Amino acid sequence: MCANKKEKTAFVCDQCGADYPRWNGQCASCGEWNTIKEIRLAPANEKRPVASGYAGNRSEVKRLSDVNLSEAERISSGISEFDRVLGGGIVRGSVVLIGGAPGAGKSTLLLQAIANIASRDISVLYVSGEESLQQIAERANRLKLPAENILMLAETSVQRICDALDEIRPQILVIDSIQVMHTQTSDSAAGSVSQVRESASYLTQYAKQNDVSIFMVGHVTKDHSLAGPMTLSHIVDTQVMLSSTDDARYRLLRADKNRFGSIGELGFFAMDNSGLKEVKNPSSMFLNRAEKPAAGSVVTVLWEGTRPLLVEIQALVTDCQYGNPRRLAVGLDQNRLSMLLAILARHGGISTASDEIYANVVGGIRVTETSSDLAILASIVSSLRNKVVSQEAFFFGELGLNGEIRPVANGHARLNDAAKHGFKKAVIPKANVPKKAIADLEIHGVSNLSEVLDILFEI
Repeated sequence: MCANKKEKTAFVCDQCGADYPRWNGQCASCGEWNTIKEIRLAPANEKRPVASGYAGNRSEVKRLSDVNLSEAERISSGISEFDRVLGGGIVRGSVVLIGGAPGAGKSTLLLQAIANIASRDISVLYVSGEESLQQIAERANRLKLPAENILMLAETSVQRICDALDEIRPQILVIDSIQVMHTQTSDSAAGSVSQVRESASYLTQYAKQNDVSIFMVGHVTKDHSLAGPMTLSHIVDTQVMLSSTDDARYRLLRADKNRFGSIGELGFFAMDNSGLKEVKNPSSMFLNRAEKPAAGSVVTVLWEGTRPLLVEIQALVTDCQYGNPRRLAVGLDQNRLSMLLAILARHGGISTASDEIYANVVGGIRVTETSSDLAILASIVSSLRNKVVSQEAFFFGELGLNGEIRPVANGHARLNDAAKHGFKKAVIPKANVPKKAIADLEIHGVSNLSEVLDILFEI
């Protein structure tokens, strides 16, 4: 009689999903103590059940030129900011993973979306593995959502969920959340790396074969990254993250991955007692400037996804109170701030080595592109010299190490958007100056840092 093969095990952190070859007291990934658990892995030769509706026949080989190029069918969620982030709506048969911190509004946003969809006689199913159906019903009642056509199911087994899907045949499925789901193909505990991976793979396979659009809610770790295995991001078609601004007044929905649209697309919402409300004009919510002009305040135009966004950048330059001057950036890259200060000293002749400098993006948004370089330096010089920059002016442009002002993408669209918001003067890279003048907008094209400093307080 053959001896049984040795059982395979793995050591996995139940907080962040990191795996280790042996047990450790502390997880090196998330820093938590006593969270690494031993799990038993399913045998490699164990037969894996196939999702319902899956055709086991071999796929047909096709020429690339013969592939149908018709546009994927999309379903509108009824929330334009949500549709924008998804690339224009919900693609049939797609899998979307939405993550965010507890209380960010993930379940609220999805409940509002499927309520809008269900009101158009499109079949939807909401599967809850964490909250009771009564809790969800109370939330829908509080938000005053039409709940007559929303189907609900409290279940954590993906096999039983797929059996229910075979009976109901919905077009939209919500899984809340993927971290509590489990599958019979893995013997590990729910929430472990293998369970999350296998459950997501099982549901994705079902979605592709049965043309069901699935939304999966995902948990996040302390560093606001998605909990679970990295393969989870590769399995799904779209990954979006819902976060709040620093003052917690607004919610930002950003696409980190999208096979059916552009990444980096940003949606803006305001949270109140009636749920998440769309912000139609996001630039206005970041431009609530003080009535009395102050030094160190400058407006720039960012490019978020497929649209421009006006934000205010503030800087404070003050004498150093201690031996080591501080450099603090909120909403900006700390290293880039240091580099810009070095360029200002070398090519602008303005040294801030003995000053403390604080830079902030108003509204809690984070700037990730280089087009804000010109505005950051303008705000620092304004605060240093205690002179007010015209509130009718805005700045954008990338600054090179040699002091040159480099052009940025979508310059004409940025200019048009700023002009619509009442700005009269623009300081931009010379290469971004349009050939045709824009009504009521005075444009100053600059090619180096010296030109910027010369006109900074004259415009």
